[in-house]
This record gives sequence, structure tokens and C-alpha cells, in this order.
Amino acid sequence: MATDYDTPRKTDDDINEDSIEELKARRNEKSTSAVDVDEFEQAEGLELPGADLSNEELSVRVLPRQADEFTCMSCFLVHHRSQLAKEKNGNPICRDCAA
Repeated sequence: MATDYDTPRKTDDDINEDSIEELKARRNEKSTSAVDVDEFEQAEGLELPGADLSNEELSVRVLPRQADEFTCMSCFLVHHRSQLAKEKNGNPICRDCAA
């Protein structure tokens, strides 16, 4: 937990003056604080199903599977060969799917 060294320190008298009800009220006040989020910014990244994406370009470089990688036949993800758990019917299975 970060400590703010610029805040004034409480003395023993101040600590003893805080009642349990005051402390509970402060805790509830802190937990009910709302975050101000701009709805337009939030909706800007949202894509609707069936949206026309024909003008969009792929901005990620896709690499082909490397020699030290395999495709799991259960989850169909490409993993490094160190993640190979077993082969089931000649098909490679990753550690996550084998567990």
C-alpha cells in the first residue's frame, strides 16, 4: 500500500477520537464513489454485430506457425512445443487441455 508522506500525521489523541461508526461511514463513502466515464469514448471502441468492416485494414502482422510450434487439436491454439502434453490419436494436445 502506498504511503502519502505529505499528509499530516495523526496523534494518539486523534486516533482514539475516531469512533467505529465514523470509520464505517468513511469506508462506505469511499466505496460508493463513482468513476466519471464519458459514454461517447466508451462506445467508440464498441463494434456492433453485423457492422460493415469492409473499409477496415488488419493492423496485426500474422506469422505462420514456426517449426518449434504445434496446433492443439482440442483448443486449436498454436503453442510452443514445450506446452505439448500428449498426443491423442496422433493429434497433439496442449497442457491446458490435457489437465
